[in-house]
Amino acid sequence: MKQILTLIFLVVFFLRAPAQSGTGEWPVFRGSPDLSGKSDSEISTSSKLLWSSATGVRTKSSPVISEGRIYFGNETGSLIATGLDGKLLWKYESENSIDAPPLVAGRMVVFGSNNGVLRAVDKISGKLIWSYTTENQIAGSANIWKSGNKSVIVAGSYDYYLHGVDAKTGKSLWKAETENYINGAPAVSDGKIIFGGCDGMLRIVDPLNGKQKDPIEIGVYIAASPALSGNLAFFGDYDGTVYCINIATGKTEWKSTAGSGTSSILATPAVGPDCIIVGSEDKSLYCFSKKDGKINWNLRTNGRISGSAVITASRVLFGSMDGNIYIAGLNGGQKLWSFNAGSPISSSPAVVDGKFYILTEDGRLLCFGEKK
Repeated sequence: MKQILTLIFLVVFFLRAPAQSGTGEWPVFRGSPDLSGKSDSEISTSSKLLWSSATGVRTKSSPVISEGRIYFGNETGSLIATGLDGKLLWKYESENSIDAPPLVAGRMVVFGSNNGVLRAVDKISGKLIWSYTTENQIAGSANIWKSGNKSVIVAGSYDYYLHGVDAKTGKSLWKAETENYINGAPAVSDGKIIFGGCDGMLRIVDPLNGKQKDPIEIGVYIAASPALSGNLAFFGDYDGTVYCINIATGKTEWKSTAGSGTSSILATPAVGPDCIIVGSEDKSLYCFSKKDGKINWNLRTNGRISGSAVITASRVLFGSMDGNIYIAGLNGGQKLWSFNAGSPISSSPAVVDGKFYILTEDGRLLCFGEKK
């Protein structure tokens, strides 16, 4: 009888409990620690602008989303938190430009700034929890590796090091040395940290101790972040070449030139089941075969594509410096939808619960979805 009464109480409790808002999560740049840029939530070609929230400050950041809150940075050093309605919740002022997307890690929002300081603030209140100082600019997003009760925040710096920081205390755990600037975000998957840098090396690091395997020499600046799929790492270089590297063997499975090969790849590829999608500074979005690197299609815009695309089951979403946001077909690359935002877009979109969120460079946060 006691068990029956308990069961009735639980049923009544959950029926009467308020519905949770913002159940969808996009807590890290590219949606997940492997930086693969995939979403299980489909986007509609009937999407309308649902709201626009202006900050009045230029930004190159991208939004991340957790538990019904949106977080992003701007050029005056403000980390901004809004609700899913775009209304301001709080600001944290770091006084130095925040170019990269922040990271939501548990109760914290972690972000780096141009003065080389990595900070963690409480995601509800915006109060500082800890700060960690590197010796130069932090241009890329932080990421997180977790195993059991251990969590390590990883972030690259222009001081030539990848830093491993204890997520709870903000204390240094290790530093992995490189030979030049680290511009992008490190990718995390299967107990490995993968990142490239301006030394032209793809590096593989143990998250527990920061020890490196033999680096894989590419020979050209890697300004973008890699995206991972199993043992494969996909990324572009400063000369416009896209690579598929087997990180278990160190072998180059394929490399392919985007367009004329004279324009840089600054975006991070989105990884689908059979294809790789990435934009180029030559103003085109390219779809490569995941198997052999052959170009399946390309979609031309009127501006450079510095931000990274997101793919869903059948569509591709991205922004261009021509001020437009595009939805294209994943299979054929045909333009299905576009919206003129009136300002260049270098942001990467976040896709949650059928809606998508993106920043314009003039500091507006835009939300799109189907109007009900």
